[in-house]
Formats: sequence, structure tokens, C-alpha cells
Amino acid sequence: MFAAIGLAAALAVTPAGMALVQEAAQTVRPEDASSRNLDAGIQAYDRGDFVEAVGWFRLAAKNGLALGQNNLGVMYANGQGVPQNFAEAVRLYRLAADQGLAQAQYNLGVMYGDGQGVPQNDAEAVRLYRLAADQGYAQAQYNLGLMYGTGQGVPQNFAEAVRLYRLAADQGLAQAQHNLGVMYGDGQGVPQNDAEAVRLYRLAADQGLALGQNNLGAAYQYGRGVPQNDSEAFRWYRLAADQSNELAQYNLGYMYDLGQGVRQNFAESVRLYRLAADQGLAEAQYNLGFNYANGQGVPQNFAEAVRLYRLAADQGLAQAQYNLGFMYRDGLGVPQNDVEAVRLFRLAADQNVAAAQNNLGVMYDTGRGVPENDVEAVRWHRLAADQGLALGQFNLGAMYDSGRGVPQNYAEAVHWFRLAAEQGLAEAQFNLGNMYANGQGAPQSYVEAYKWYNLSAAQGEPAAASQRDRIASRMTPAQIAEGQRLAAEWRPRSPQ
Repeated sequence: MFAAIGLAAALAVTPAGMALVQEAAQTVRPEDASSRNLDAGIQAYDRGDFVEAVGWFRLAAKNGLALGQNNLGVMYANGQGVPQNFAEAVRLYRLAADQGLAQAQYNLGVMYGDGQGVPQNDAEAVRLYRLAADQGYAQAQYNLGLMYGTGQGVPQNFAEAVRLYRLAADQGLAQAQHNLGVMYGDGQGVPQNDAEAVRLYRLAADQGLALGQNNLGAAYQYGRGVPQNDSEAFRWYRLAADQSNELAQYNLGYMYDLGQGVRQNFAESVRLYRLAADQGLAEAQYNLGFNYANGQGVPQNFAEAVRLYRLAADQGLAQAQYNLGFMYRDGLGVPQNDVEAVRLFRLAADQNVAAAQNNLGVMYDTGRGVPENDVEAVRWHRLAADQGLALGQFNLGAMYDSGRGVPQNYAEAVHWFRLAAEQGLAEAQFNLGNMYANGQGAPQSYVEAYKWYNLSAAQGEPAAASQRDRIASRMTPAQIAEGQRLAAEWRPRSPQ
């Protein structure tokens, strides 16, 4: 049940979010008193003298200079040189935006998008971003692309998002280069193209954008668009992690966890998972919980494992819901509670976690936490079995064998036992041996029965060795040799 999650969708990273930093315009108009005031304000701002900068920007704004109005709005929005006041920032941005200043249109759009100083209004944010984007303002093109990509304030339209990201990316905006790379990686709005995604991630990464560095690392780790290279993956993850990017911290921790591209080091893995978990990354919370549950890199602590699984489960991470359910079922780190275990297994099962579907079937089969219901048990075992889970296949076979929840059908039982046995599940190999020994659901064959008993016994399955020896007494030496040959040549198969 304790299985660490791998890379957390690093190639399908949700865009970093809108660039919410309002920008102070730096352009100076032809020489006049207002532009001199603006220039003096910018110089004071660059020195870090925000109070003086506010004074100069206010003079420029009073004279109707749009750049001064915008920059004074920035000071109010950020609380630099004046008490923070979103409503006053909005008023000033609007004055400048009404004069057609792209930076102010963009900044006012940000305020509407965030609901700062005005009621939150995505549609108005889109309108303002569009005005600025149409003037070629890269940050507005990026934010407008993000609105189309997420369907905020406009109908979702990946092709339009790509078009806008490309406009901003061509101006060198790192966030747009990264997001355009995501679109190519996922094939959203453009044909899927890992090589182009990598090219764009590299452009963003070379500008120091942590998300670009993380995604470039993921491309190298999994060989998507570039030859697989653990050392390069590690290098790019490290650059992003050093900027406190939680995805990179997690991914770097995972490489230490596996010893991939670096010497295995559970303590370092734990340290990195903790950094990402403290930033709220569900996958890191889950993996850190796994470390505590199993005593890898930290002393075993079931209570801490439960706490971390819960944090991740509350964010909807299915594997965490499943593991937390397991902790409740077995009373590890929490008081034993079958009802809570069932609730959590169901949450994970509804997200198609095969192990949770199987365990939920077991709860119905045994009447733990729910009324016993064989039909419902069969339904959940079948869902797990159809995903190739060996235990689900075995349990479904057992239901057909006994006629519980389904009409008894030995042929179906053999079918499901065989699928699980071929994956190496000792219990299924034993049961399949029984079916062959008794001629139930398959023609009686002591050779086949011997083979499956022998394989099961090699894994320590109780009674398998005695059953093998029992039927051996009815077999010829040639048949025994054939059964042993078949067992020796057997190799496990991938889930079906």
C-alpha cells in the first residue's frame, strides 16, 4: 500500500499564474515640466527613495501625464511611499488607461482580475488586457492568453491562448515562452511537439524562470523532446529548486529518493520534500508522509504520516486518500475506523485508483465499515481488475469461483485467476493450480496444476508445496519433469 508517487505532472504544469506585479512605466516623454517630474520620480524610485518618487509622480499626474498617473497608481497599489490603497490605485490607473496608456490598461486589468479596489470581474479584466495587448504590450498579451487558456472571462480557446502567448514570447517574455511550451507539450491549441516545447522551456529557463527550468529538467528526466539525461535533469531541477520553486524541490527530492542522476539519499529527499510540502504541494506532502510511514530518511512516525497524508488528501490527491484510508483501516497513527477508511477508499476509487477500488470491494465483501454486499464487492473488484490490478483480478476470480455476487462460473474464475497468476501473484497461482487439479473451468491437467503450485510454493504460499507434492504422487516422472520445466521457463507478464 505504501507506494511513492512519481513525478508530479511536471510536464503539464499549470501556468504560473498571471504576472500580478504592476509595472511602473519608464518611458519619458519629450522634454517639458511634467516629463522632468516623471524622470525625477523614476530616478528617486530607482534609488529606493519612494517618498520622493511619490512626490514627483504626483506632480506629473496632476498635470495630466498618463505615465505619472500610472506610476503613482503603482505606488499606491504596492504601498511604496504612501499607505497601500487599492481604490486610489484603481482611480489613477483608470485616468491613465482612459488616455490609452497600455501599461495602465494592463494594471487596471490586474486589479479587476484580483478584485483589488474594485469588485472582481474577469470580463472587465479581459477587456482591459485586450486594449493593452492590441498595442503590443507583452505582459497583457500573456495575461490575455492565460484567460483564454483557463476560460476566465472568455470561453476557453486554446488556439487563441497559443496565438497570444506566441506574441508575448516573441518579445522575449519568459512566462509566455514557458506557457507556450506547455501548450506544445500537451498538444493544446497546437499539434503536440515535445521538441518545440523543449526549445521554449529552454528560452524561459535561460532567463532564469524557475518553471521553465523545472519543465526542462522534466524533459531531460523522461526523454521528452531531448535524449534522456538524468544529469541534465538534476542540473535544471537544482537551478529551479534554488529559487524555491516547489515543483522543482519535489522533483529533485524524487531523484534523491530513487537515486536517479545522483546517489540515493533519503535524508536529502526528505529535506526537499519538506520544502515543497511546506509550500502546499500535495504530491510532496504525500511523499513525505510515505517517508514517515516507512521510516525512510526519518524515524518511522505513523501519526506524522497521517498528518501529511491528510494535507494531501484534503487537496484531492487520490493516492493520499487511499493511503490515509489504509491508515484508518489498520489503526496506524489514528484510532482504527472502518467507516472513515471506507469514505477515503471511495474518494480515491472514484478517481480510478485501482488499489482503492479493490480495497473498497474487500470492505463490502467483509462488511467492514459498510453493510456486507457481494454485488457491490464484485463491482469494485471488477473496476480494479479491468485496470490490470492483480489483487482485483484474484478477488474477482474468487467471487466467480464461489458464486458470491455473481452466478458461479468456473471458467470466469480461471480467466481472472490466470491474469493475476501471470503477474506473479502467489495466491492466484495457487488457486489456478486448484482449478487445473480439479478440472474446474479448464480441462484437468496435473502438469499445469504442478506448474502453478510450484510457482506459488516458491513464493512461500502456505499449502502450495503440499498440494504440489500431493498431485505429484499421481503423476509420472515425465509429467513431473514437464511441470518443472514449465515452471522454470515461466516469466511474469505485464498487467492486462
